[in-house]
Amino acid sequence: MPSRTLPTLPQADVAAHNTAKSCYVTIGTKVYDITDFVDDHPGGGDLILQYGGKDVKEAMEDEISHAHSEAAWDILDENLIGFVATEKVLEAAIRTDDPFAVLPMEPSEEGMRELEKADTGAAEEVKAREEAAIAGPEAEDSNKAVYAATGMSTAEDLNKDTDAGSDYKRHHFLDLNRPLFLQVWNGGFSKAFYLEQVHRPRHYKGGASAPLFGNFLEPFTKTPCPLALAGYWVFGLGFWTLVEYALHRFLFHLDSYLPDNRVAITAHFLLHGIHHYLPMDRLRLVMPPVLFVVLAYPFWQLALTVFYYNWNAAVAAYSGGIFGYICYDCTHYFLHHKNLPAWYRELKKYHMQHHFMDYENGFGITSRFWDRIFGTELGPPPVPKVLKTT
Repeated sequence: MPSRTLPTLPQADVAAHNTAKSCYVTIGTKVYDITDFVDDHPGGGDLILQYGGKDVKEAMEDEISHAHSEAAWDILDENLIGFVATEKVLEAAIRTDDPFAVLPMEPSEEGMRELEKADTGAAEEVKAREEAAIAGPEAEDSNKAVYAATGMSTAEDLNKDTDAGSDYKRHHFLDLNRPLFLQVWNGGFSKAFYLEQVHRPRHYKGGASAPLFGNFLEPFTKTPCPLALAGYWVFGLGFWTLVEYALHRFLFHLDSYLPDNRVAITAHFLLHGIHHYLPMDRLRLVMPPVLFVVLAYPFWQLALTVFYYNWNAAVAAYSGGIFGYICYDCTHYFLHHKNLPAWYRELKKYHMQHHFMDYENGFGITSRFWDRIFGTELGPPPVPKVLKTT
């Protein structure tokens, strides 16, 4: 099984890399960047571009029309850049009690057992490259190039979490062994580079938390799932679905309008970027109580201003909004980390698509209603985006 040191790429991004300027192909869950090989392909670059952003396993194994040698497979292995969470993998993830073992890719040894137990066909997709037909007598050495590309030397090394050193050396983004806040603040990242990296999930030491500040502030940034609260007004809960959508889309994901400076980038990272960067971090998924208290006051003042004519109405709206937020936070937490009843599994699959297939759509957490209203609803398979070139 390939190493887990490489990032997970959204499926829509992989599908968008289908031009001579940037060409990706997949085999199962593995993604290869073959841009440099397009012009050198013996059958012509046009043939490769027909499969840009698509799976090439069948084409590579077709001995009649596209017989490929060991060298061809080695070229692929040398250009392994990451993994893609397919529909079958996401379907398996929503059925397991340990989604971290399955997502982000590549699944751990325990994750492979979970995939096989789910019986969705995901295990076969993950194994697709290892099981692909290889021509020539050196087939037994086919994984050597994979080991070289990932920094892994033996098969026993393969089931590891993100290696912070090699990941930082490869991508020059954030070192998971050092506090993340100052790295983002002092990083001098361009918006384009930041958005490319922050949406490629890493996973930190078995689902633990990466250091954010590395000092006395650290405990204030971690929050277990809050206990459900009861007794608040249903009005706030219904209204919150719109607030949730608006905040998620127009504040947390205002990628196109994000100013290209460290203040804006750092704020984005603290608000939401860290969640996309480490989506399976259990302790930084819900809002910390300290920040909640700070933000609660202006919302209380807003409720008093809107319902100035009736103090009881202001209290009802405010408490209903708080209840709605708690429901949202609990739902969001359980969608990431728990096996849920059938109805919630659909919500879970929908939200996993947002993280691992197309982060530019699918902003609803507790409901996809507003995604339908605003035309941002996800539907399998995701529609490829137009590749943005600079």
